Amino acid sequence: MSKSQQANKKSSTMTRQAYRKRRLQIRMLTESAVMIALATVLSLIEIGGAYGGGVTLVSMLPIIVISHRWGWKHGVLTAAVYSVIQLLIGLKNVGYATTFAQAVGVVVLDYLAAFTVLGLSSLFEKPFGRTNKAVFWGILTTFSVRFLCHFISGVWIWGSYMENVYLGIPTPNVWVYSLVYNGWYMLLEIIITESVATILYQTLGKYFRGEDLYRRQ
Repeated sequence: MSKSQQANKKSSTMTRQAYRKRRLQIRMLTESAVMIALATVLSLIEIGGAYGGGVTLVSMLPIIVISHRWGWKHGVLTAAVYSVIQLLIGLKNVGYATTFAQAVGVVVLDYLAAFTVLGLSSLFEKPFGRTNKAVFWGILTTFSVRFLCHFISGVWIWGSYMENVYLGIPTPNVWVYSLVYNGWYMLLEIIITESVATILYQTLGKYFRGEDLYRRQ
């Protein structure tokens, strides 16, 4: 094979690789947009209390799927966009803050940090591999961090709206109130999302793992 033929072959290979990479990038962005839209719609189907506390129809699962399909870095970017959308939907809640610092706290703790953390779910693939166990621990941990964000916000900001009894449980102080208020719906979110994710993984595991993305085209 002559040098010119080798050069042409190398150029052709690089062109095909660039084309495939470009297609993957487009698919990644498209899937992310679809999953963000789906998560947003599901978040509007809510059973629960005031000030944003309620159980949704597995609204965070689409973000978890993106994290495991495309990796935690893109997962975080996708989750960050979702967090901004959630902030815009719940923007009126910022108005309940009585100081500027509390307003920033609502924005960061109840929205930006609480939802962006979901994108880190796939980090658990490092110790557990691309398995259902990684998804399980990813959901449990990121949802728990989201709960922690809301708990801190509840103690710091929402305590002034505290009720003496919530869901039939006495709440003598802001710590107990925030624990009960945020704990009940986040616990149900974890149980429901874990259950649905486990069921889906049995038949759609290859999509969680992204095995369909790198087939020869």
